[in-house]
Amino acid sequence: MEYPQYDPNSDHQPLSDEELSTLDDMLTKLPNVDAMNIEALDGYLAGLLLSPQALPTLPGAAWLPEVWGGDGEDLAADTKPENYPFVSGKQRKRVQLLVLRHLRSIAWQWTAKPELWEPIFSVAEQDEGEDLIDAEVWALGFLTAVDLAPDAWEPMFKDAVTGPLLAPIALLGGDENLQSEAEQARLNDPLERDALSRSVLDNVLQLWALRHPQQPA
Repeated sequence: MEYPQYDPNSDHQPLSDEELSTLDDMLTKLPNVDAMNIEALDGYLAGLLLSPQALPTLPGAAWLPEVWGGDGEDLAADTKPENYPFVSGKQRKRVQLLVLRHLRSIAWQWTAKPELWEPIFSVAEQDEGEDLIDAEVWALGFLTAVDLAPDAWEPMFKDAVTGPLLAPIALLGGDENLQSEAEQARLNDPLERDALSRSVLDNVLQLWALRHPQQPA
């Protein structure tokens, strides 16, 4: 199976709302239960861009299949559909192109127009007051990217500067069985969860600026 490579000089036109909806629909309707939705994908791509690994050197095969939950490596070859989990090669290509363009557009926005970047979080609309934001699914996607290179990420989580910036993501997307009572209490409070989620946006932009202070778009 051949996979396209991320090209930092490719099209950076952000996906339209319709294209984002189409991508989300194609992923969530796949037969693979581990396929990401658009929130998890958005966080996953952010994690890839912030990874200590150089994304342009990372083969597509090392990260793209994670988006749709793998290519069915555990299925018997004689019964697995040719383009599993996609219905056709055309659908697979369409998903790959949209994913790569979304990835490139995030990198471009972070560099050239950071004020325009809007991560894809869940929003709970309130009858009164400001809507509540929940970045848990986004954070789960981000940590999936971390899991591709945990040893490389470890120093960033321990660093005095980058560690606190990553902390809300680690808390929102972390294993609840490993969380303290105080951490669980914060996550169970909708206002605390909202505050943690809102901090993710600025923290991610700070992480990008630290790693790429003069990177061109």
